[in-house]
Amino acid sequence: MEAKENLVEIEESSEGNAESDQLGCEHYFRKCCLIAPCCKKEYICRVCHDEKELHEMDRRKVTTIKCLKCDTLQEVRSKCKKCGIVFGNYFCEICRLFDDKDKEQFHCDRCGICRIGGAENFFHCEKCDVCLGNTLKDNHKCIEKVSHDVCSICREDLHTSRTELNVPPCGHILHRTCYLSLLKTGNYACPTCNESMVKMDNLWKYMDEEISGTEMPDEYKDLLVPVLCRDCHKISS
Repeated sequence: MEAKENLVEIEESSEGNAESDQLGCEHYFRKCCLIAPCCKKEYICRVCHDEKELHEMDRRKVTTIKCLKCDTLQEVRSKCKKCGIVFGNYFCEICRLFDDKDKEQFHCDRCGICRIGGAENFFHCEKCDVCLGNTLKDNHKCIEKVSHDVCSICREDLHTSRTELNVPPCGHILHRTCYLSLLKTGNYACPTCNESMVKMDNLWKYMDEEISGTEMPDEYKDLLVPVLCRDCHKISS
């Protein structure tokens, strides 16, 4: 498959400068394509490959790339050995990642992949084994290697996801888009452990008022049963 089938070429002009071409795909702006080590086909990025093939590309095993300007095949490098064009303003040799769009990319050695958002805005939690926002430092429940799993809603990988993650109080990570979709359906409990993912105080107060205002049948007036709280895990009557 020719990589140029997936090629997006956008002409932009900026503040009086001459128009410049941006090459790439819907996922990345870059000026080279990858030669997939698994099937030897040309793809702009591993996402394009995985969306069209029945197998996944291990981008770390990519050894050959092709310049989209002069079509020169070459080893993985930051700029073309023939025409000299820079393949991407951001380049990670480990992840084989090229990107002309500034997303504040950074490579985390402990995660083993590149992430976006600026290294100064994240810390790597050793127990969870994932980069989390600084606001969660000493402010989240750690679960051993929690990101090395699939999202409990969409069943897609979490650790290498290109989608923003959400960390509820229970610590079971979800894709943020999946989390918001779940809330819209009126489900506020974590699909993994059933703990509340948002503050429920107002709802509990409302339910208590409803119960206290409801007269119980005579046979149930003095009946007490044990209940287990899904949030604090304490038993009460």
